[in-house]
Amino acid sequence: MPAKEDPILIMFWNLENFFDWKADAVTPNDSDEEFSSYGKKRWTKRKFLSKCNLVAKSILWIADERGRFPDVIGFAEVENRFVLEKLLMETVLRRKDYAIVHYDSPDPRGIDVALLYRKDRLKVLTSSPNKVYSRDGSPLLTRDILLAGLLRANGDSVAFLVNHHPSKYGANSSWRRDVAMERLSEITDSLKVCGWKNIVAMGDFNDTPSSAEKYSSNMINLAAPLARKGLGTIKYSGKWEMIDMFFVSPGINKRNPGVEMKVERIPFLMVRDNTHSGEKPLRTYSGPRYIGGVSDHCPVTLVIQ
Repeated sequence: MPAKEDPILIMFWNLENFFDWKADAVTPNDSDEEFSSYGKKRWTKRKFLSKCNLVAKSILWIADERGRFPDVIGFAEVENRFVLEKLLMETVLRRKDYAIVHYDSPDPRGIDVALLYRKDRLKVLTSSPNKVYSRDGSPLLTRDILLAGLLRANGDSVAFLVNHHPSKYGANSSWRRDVAMERLSEITDSLKVCGWKNIVAMGDFNDTPSSAEKYSSNMINLAAPLARKGLGTIKYSGKWEMIDMFFVSPGINKRNPGVEMKVERIPFLMVRDNTHSGEKPLRTYSGPRYIGGVSDHCPVTLVIQ
């Protein structure tokens, strides 16, 4: 039995178009051109660094609320390793000891998932990008599912899976999310066969818990109880939807009875919803207009022993 250790604080956040300000001369795409200093968004270095500082400030806010910095942070919609390095080097996070796990994915918009971890608390045992395949066996052009197996100081290990499943754009897009969930289930099954008892899958699943759960019988969806209460991570047409989730293996659930995920409402990143009621997340852009926020998603957190 591993020795008792401080809990792990885990965070996931879709950073919504966290692009650098430079167009890619090698593999350009429409989003990369749009988010450049001369593109439609006029996405400059100053605006990019402002977003970096807001992300870092948000992580500090969560650290104040939880009494500790997140030990593991999963991100979606990051363009490349460069933006992650700038986040860690050009903000107050440079004083912390975060390291990066990142791979380029085949997404047509050029956005990836990534993971940060605290080097003084965790060590990488294994990491890999896991492609999602169509049912005919061909690779699906979407974000890879990122695996990072991390070792704790007490000798215990946890496998983290960062997801950003296909969006709902298009009349018949549900099959794309179905195969992504099937792929996630395959990966978690394989990890269990290989002896991994502690597994955490996090991400933007672009679907509701009830739709996602049918492909995750081997994992426990911690977002489902919150969704039943009407909570959510993104606001669409005035209604909160829970599309950012944590799934945990039965081993983690057994060791953490009553474990709950939390949707973080960061005060300086919430704005009045003038079209509907209440508040909504403050985005970087509202249509073509720069408003200086971070994302249309709220981050989610989870504490495990």
